[in-house]
Amino acid sequence: MAGALGFHVSKTEIPVALMSGTKQTFRKASAIRCAANIPKKRYTIAVLPGDGVGNEVIPVAVDALRLAASLEGLDLSFEELPIGGVALDLVGVPLPEETLTRAKQSDALLLGAVGWPKWDNNPKHLKPITALLQLRAGLQVFANLRPITVLPQLVDSTYLRKDTAEGVDLLIIRELTGGIYNALPRGFTTNEQGDEVGFCTESYSASEVDHIARVAFDIAKQRRGKLCSVDKATVLEGSMLWRKRVTAMASEYPEVEVSHLLIDTAAMDLVRHPRQFDTILTGVMFGDILSDLAAMIPGSVGLLPSAALGDSGPGIFEPVHGSAPKHYGKDTVNPMAAVLSAAMLLRYGLKEENAANRIEKAVSDVLDRGFRTRDIHTPGTTLVGCKRMGEEILRSLDARVSASIGSLA
Repeated sequence: MAGALGFHVSKTEIPVALMSGTKQTFRKASAIRCAANIPKKRYTIAVLPGDGVGNEVIPVAVDALRLAASLEGLDLSFEELPIGGVALDLVGVPLPEETLTRAKQSDALLLGAVGWPKWDNNPKHLKPITALLQLRAGLQVFANLRPITVLPQLVDSTYLRKDTAEGVDLLIIRELTGGIYNALPRGFTTNEQGDEVGFCTESYSASEVDHIARVAFDIAKQRRGKLCSVDKATVLEGSMLWRKRVTAMASEYPEVEVSHLLIDTAAMDLVRHPRQFDTILTGVMFGDILSDLAAMIPGSVGLLPSAALGDSGPGIFEPVHGSAPKHYGKDTVNPMAAVLSAAMLLRYGLKEENAANRIEKAVSDVLDRGFRTRDIHTPGTTLVGCKRMGEEILRSLDARVSASIGSLA
């Protein structure tokens, strides 16, 4: 398994009993050029399309992965596994044990989305979103990386003023397995007045904060050397400890400039002056809020990839957007977040930087050629659907190789 720190290769085949109810098959890219040498490395990718538009964007990402990998002499095999509502329909639980077992045996996971109105009224343990929390816990991924970049071709798509959004390039590092989403106790009870009460616990231990803070400091050191830690230390004890531990660790990283912001101030500054940020470190809930807010800087949640990494084992790579019931089946969604998640899978999950760069350059090339999906369409550009955008990304991947071959002829 190829995770944040470890590496191991395994190969499995998908169990017929757990084939996704979507009957999705991942076609071979139409124009795959073999690398000059025989594939040197083999990886197994667990593919979890999940619900809704996950079944539209993930096949595009798989095609891009397969082609980019083949051009680098890599051999990827893809194993589709059910999760979320699809799994509920198949076996009655959102995360089948077999899915988690096979996911652990893979080198990386490519995830689509979970959730659908059909299951909104299910008890919590039978909601599709529970599968995502269980998957993160089962794979022990604790560091969520969410890059926010305004590509020069898309500056007209931003919801902010152009002069505010131009040049934004920041990374939100969100702690994933602690905090109010995961800590105990939690549940429902009745108070002395007979009122029903729902309660959660906002809790972070010193070791949990240190774990994610070290990841953030190491990454900030490799970027522009600026780290902003976001908390609510004026009110929450968990945040008070968070700030104390981050401040203490700063002495180990003299090359990193450290600042602290309260969550409300950070939200305002992210809209008012986003270029001031390089690397943002925060907890599970604040990171969830800030990254969705930040999605409006480049102009669409359909552009945002993410990675969830642990100390070892496979990471989870998924677009930030959800299952989008309103858009499912209309071929209108933007597959770029899923494709860029595939690039993150190659970079962080498999440590294959060249293949990751191929995908990112292909995405940039498609934008240069003027193709846009509905969410980022502006006057003077060509409106296309999800499938066509995927075809153009493959065309750009292949064209770059053709140009290279031509220059050598």
